Amino acid sequence: MRFETILRGGLAVTALALVLASAAAAQQYQIVSADYGYGNQRIDVTQRLRELSRTNATFQMGNRTFGVDPSPYNVKTLRIQARGPNGKIRIFEYREGSMVDGSQFSGWGGGKWGDTAQYQILGAWYGTAKRNVDVTQQLRDLARRNTFFQLGNSTFGVDPARGVVKTLRIWARGPRGDERMFEYSEYSLVDGAKFTGWGSGNWNSGGWNGGWNGRR
Repeated sequence: MRFETILRGGLAVTALALVLASAAAAQQYQIVSADYGYGNQRIDVTQRLRELSRTNATFQMGNRTFGVDPSPYNVKTLRIQARGPNGKIRIFEYREGSMVDGSQFSGWGGGKWGDTAQYQILGAWYGTAKRNVDVTQQLRDLARRNTFFQLGNSTFGVDPARGVVKTLRIWARGPRGDERMFEYSEYSLVDGAKFTGWGSGNWNSGGWNGGWNGRR
């Protein structure tokens, strides 16, 4: 009897250890970023997810969750990119209307994860390689009113290359001083969440002489 009691106790401890180890392993993924939408109509919701995580262990995902519908009439998904213990990135995808459980992500409740806005805008150009216009000021005005917007001729009130699909090029400086170009095709969504100081429009105060192809 005493042996059976010890055996049962040992099995219970082992089972508990396995459960705890499994939970710990599940929480080894740290969120890098998150986006929401359909196809190429997606917006960065990393900051909104961070705010949600501080007050919700789980939540039902949908348009109301993020306060926006980036692709009306289409079933959207939330994609969470997270880094595992081996350093590799894994994508967790949740269909609109499904439940998102934050317990599998490390640091979920603290919201201390994800790439924050670290790129500061230097300038913006709209058009094609041969025909383009500087829209830095127009972008600054838009940023003060919109977190994101759909790109088109009406966005900037100009069509520099009629009959041709145009792009918006945003040149920005990273935290290490490196310059990077972000490119958006006509009719796509432009999300300002990745740019520091976006809403204030307090960027590109001068001192940069770049253009469509960057520095001249």
